Amino acid sequence: METLTSWLDTIDDLILGGPVLVPFLVFAGIFLSFGLRFVPWRKWPHAFVTLWRGRHRRASDEGELSPFRALMLSLSATIGVGNIVGVAGAILLGGPGAVFWMWVIALLGMAVKFCEATLAVKYRDVTPDGKFVGGPMYYIKNGLGPQWKWLASLFAIFGIAASFVVGNMIQTNSISINVIRLFEIYQINVPPILMAIALLFIAAIVLLGGLRHIGAVVGTLVPTMVMLYVIGGLTILALHLDRVPNAFQLIFSGAFNGQAATGGFIGTTVAEAIRFGIARSLLSNEAGLGTSPIAHATAMVKEPVKQGLIGMLGPFFDTIIICSISALVILVSDEWLVADISHATLTAHAFDTAMPGNLGTWLVTITLVLFAFSTVLGWCIYGERCAIYLLGYRAALPFRILFTFLVPVGVLQELALVWKLAIVLCGLMALPNLIALLLLSPVVFSMTKEYFGKPEKADDVRSQSDI
Repeated sequence: METLTSWLDTIDDLILGGPVLVPFLVFAGIFLSFGLRFVPWRKWPHAFVTLWRGRHRRASDEGELSPFRALMLSLSATIGVGNIVGVAGAILLGGPGAVFWMWVIALLGMAVKFCEATLAVKYRDVTPDGKFVGGPMYYIKNGLGPQWKWLASLFAIFGIAASFVVGNMIQTNSISINVIRLFEIYQINVPPILMAIALLFIAAIVLLGGLRHIGAVVGTLVPTMVMLYVIGGLTILALHLDRVPNAFQLIFSGAFNGQAATGGFIGTTVAEAIRFGIARSLLSNEAGLGTSPIAHATAMVKEPVKQGLIGMLGPFFDTIIICSISALVILVSDEWLVADISHATLTAHAFDTAMPGNLGTWLVTITLVLFAFSTVLGWCIYGERCAIYLLGYRAALPFRILFTFLVPVGVLQELALVWKLAIVLCGLMALPNLIALLLLSPVVFSMTKEYFGKPEKADDVRSQSDI
């Protein structure tokens, strides 16, 4: 185990801590933002209109899910433990300043997500059994040509591995820790094996039903859990409104000056704030990771740019809204200054101290369970589509069965090692995807210019027949 941890640390330092992924991700975000003439920042009202009108699927459009449900499937995987546990980890490891760099990556990530979703629809394939499959492996193969298939295969291999770790083990581990902690408050002992069996049973009911069944579940689950968490977080911030300005001051000062040791906090440098802010942002909103285009490729939409507009809203919902609420609640509660507190339970402690009784713990536990379970659903589809690319369309059902029976494994694992492995796998997935995005960027720039250049596409309001 020590050898594995050391090996993961070396890769983590090289890819995420060294001069590889972080500069590459930032460069890609800046380059794509300029190349798109800041469409993701200028056209966000247009994107919300497109999202609203994409709630309904049309039989004449090719795809499996409505544009709205495709985004919900994407958000089901991105809005997960990273929004609760990941933000806490970013603050504990990088200080409050890490939150600022999470915001920066989210804003740049809107351009990245726009390109990912656009390319996913343009270069998607259809399997013999009617599945619409897409994502980095397909726009690498179909967009860059056969000579790049090795890069597509690398992404698919890393994607399958990450689905088991990021989308399965981390989520079930965090569900177990927080549910057990909740019952401990009432002196009720819940054995981990019982949690494992319960999660296996629930996951099997949903996962073995296929994409459209999963899409129907996340289409209802994601908006509900987001509203629940946002309302609870905003209520706490309203009750502690006088502390909010200081929380923002900690974020901005820590981003450029580091954070001195205070209370139980050991202090951080600016470099650590940047590193952990970007790493946790990548793990949270998955901009550049290459997972969300797998979901967007299933959308029933004719024009790829239209799904790109919807896809770019992912980092906005995930990081700008949800992660920010988590961070602000943690900072106004001062729980991050308590010695020996775990990032797995920090957010729950923060909500608990800011709300009467055990209401905060219940709120965080329920939303974390919903967030994590929705992530399991989304990542099952991601891993399945990677398996289809490598092994053929007949691999779909066997993969879902294997994924389902691995659900309990995370409950019994050590969270620190699982998180370390997850971050490494995310970095390994991001590299092939970012290379493809930059090489195919002229295609996206041209399609975007053409889309907004058409008179009937230039207006924000269009007829339903265009959707």
